Amino acid sequence: MSSDPIRESAATPGSRTGSSGRRQRGGERKMVPDATFTSYYGRPVVKASPWGPDIPAYLFLGGVAAGSSLLAAGADLTKRIVLRRTTRLGALVAISGSFVALVHDLGRPERFLNMLRVAKTTSPMSVGTWILSGYGPAASLAGVAELVSLLPLHHRERAVGRVLAALGRPAGMTAALLAPALASYTAVLLSDTATPSWHEARRELPFVFAGSAAAASGGLGMIGSPLSQASPARRMAIFGVLLEMIAEWRMEDSMGIAAEPLHQGRAERYLRAQKALSVVAVVATIIGGRRSRLVSILSGIALLSASALVRFGIFEAGQASARDPKYTVVPQRERADEARSTT
Repeated sequence: MSSDPIRESAATPGSRTGSSGRRQRGGERKMVPDATFTSYYGRPVVKASPWGPDIPAYLFLGGVAAGSSLLAAGADLTKRIVLRRTTRLGALVAISGSFVALVHDLGRPERFLNMLRVAKTTSPMSVGTWILSGYGPAASLAGVAELVSLLPLHHRERAVGRVLAALGRPAGMTAALLAPALASYTAVLLSDTATPSWHEARRELPFVFAGSAAAASGGLGMIGSPLSQASPARRMAIFGVLLEMIAEWRMEDSMGIAAEPLHQGRAERYLRAQKALSVVAVVATIIGGRRSRLVSILSGIALLSASALVRFGIFEAGQASARDPKYTVVPQRERADEARSTT
């Protein structure tokens, strides 16, 4: 008996054998079963980003800085000195930490400078680099002006001290003007990639990040300000949590199958903790935030923690979605089927 696979594939005219062994029309036996895998041998279709924890830290700190600059501008105009000082210094520390995290991920500082050689409005990375380059010096100058105001009088009266104090308000207002772009461009940066969960969240993710930034900066203002000056921070925190949670709900509803990684593994733990902390912080702020300094501080810490957790949770969900080919292939097939059905 011959073992030649070509001869084995021959069959009577008008019939062919499928993967189940049944003869099918065509005269040959199918030696390969119908494909049921979602990608080539189940391997990922897109490569997970090489980013480490520096990037979600960069996203979080940038959001804190942006929201703090907005809050500081309002505090400056309404003469809430302690709230202004808290948020200006908070923005200075946060944007400095954000730069450190970004440069550490890039590996060498000159890589950031190299991105300034061109300006491409179609590239979120290029736009974000220029936003950071404009916001960073303005927020830093406003923060330094606050540090000068803490010096003894004879130091403040020197020429450098007077110049820095005079530049504090213009620098703070410039930072506030750039703050909304800083708070949301990182969401555009993530969703512009091929990573399934990030890309499918592109419509609502900027609102999630903006709400999270507002909540975090409000929490920072509640921590560092007396109760008599913290009312704008409390309102901003409550507004930020509401915006963030509504945007998250809409985002998960619109993402389809790509929302699954948000409810799996480490991402699920981060996001579940974020929601719990946010709800507890808002309830505590409404009930006791205006009367108890301790409640105000604890609520602020919870809000900052929740803001960090949402960045890390979404980051982890995106990385998990890139490793599983299902989240790339299934949406592509659905879009292809929908396109064929409309033609």
